[in-house]
Amino acid sequence: MDFNLSKDLEFMQKAIHDFAIAEIAPIASELDKNPKFPWKTLRKMGELGLLGILTPEKYGGSGLDMLSYAVFLEEISAADAAHGTIMSVTNGLPQSLILDYGNESQKNKYLPKLASGEWIGAFCLSEAHCGSDAAALKTKADKVKGGYILSGEKAWITSGSEAQVYLVLAKTDPSAGAKGISCFIVEKDFENISFGKPEEKMGQHAATTTTMSLDNCFLPDSALLGQEGKGFSYAMSSLDSGRIGIAAQSLGIARASLNFAQDYAAERTAFGKTINSFQGVSFKLADMAVQLEAARLLTHKAAWLKDHKKSVTQAASMAKLFASEAATKISHAAIQILGGYGYSKDYPLERYYRDARVTEIYEGSSEIQRLVIARELYK
Repeated sequence: MDFNLSKDLEFMQKAIHDFAIAEIAPIASELDKNPKFPWKTLRKMGELGLLGILTPEKYGGSGLDMLSYAVFLEEISAADAAHGTIMSVTNGLPQSLILDYGNESQKNKYLPKLASGEWIGAFCLSEAHCGSDAAALKTKADKVKGGYILSGEKAWITSGSEAQVYLVLAKTDPSAGAKGISCFIVEKDFENISFGKPEEKMGQHAATTTTMSLDNCFLPDSALLGQEGKGFSYAMSSLDSGRIGIAAQSLGIARASLNFAQDYAAERTAFGKTINSFQGVSFKLADMAVQLEAARLLTHKAAWLKDHKKSVTQAASMAKLFASEAATKISHAAIQILGGYGYSKDYPLERYYRDARVTEIYEGSSEIQRLVIARELYK
């Protein structure tokens, strides 16, 4: 297994890095203080092919691989985690599920708009009463002539009210448990759909998160994705890719934290010398560097396995678990190195710390990742 990036990928990485530094990093703090869905920069990301990385060129995407996706997502997230979250979600299940299970009509209708960034996609599984126990959802889809009637409320919808396409999981057969859940493609302007006000979150404020209410919303038969009763299995089959994405996002946050603390420690003086010469600081920086490098290797390994069509479930969970916890630890340590300045909003580290915390929760909490890893050990 070769962890060296190809020359082509290194070239593209440099271009994405330069874009993120020039276009996203300068507005990240303002978006955190005064949240606003970043449509302007998202459009530019779409023009660069960043919003349809894994979607084939025939459907308007970049047609690249999972390793490229992880590398680019790290660069965007190092500039701003909120942009990384939106990028991860719209690249993820909305496009991958339509690509894997949609018919040609659905692929041709939705994928080009999503891959280009003209439209943003969202995924609707969680509900107020169920997170990790996703199969316990209550949203239902009743079959009627010509389509379905959807009723229920979804929670924690990334890009809620901003996205144009929502993949919604609902029960078509409540008596069948997880095998009675189907997946539907729902457009924002369908009737009887409404969104709650944006959640007031700890971090990633520009990545709007809302509830979504479906009040007897009629969907035509053409809105069903794949087969009835297969929605939950479709979603579960795509979790590995999502977890690799959150691992890559965590790398970006962790790298930004380490870089800032490293630069600060090389300039800040105490007792007549720079603080990076003190063991208490240098050892902390060393530990941060090791955690980041280990997290990146786990993430790139998982991406490599995915690209080579090998079993990736355990590797994806390992990468997501380690990288998300490393992001929290590294941003925490970076604040400690800056002392009082690290706690101040005049510096970005407190934002990095807040942004990192949720990576241990979404796309499966750390506890869920440990369950998956332990289960895989005995297969």
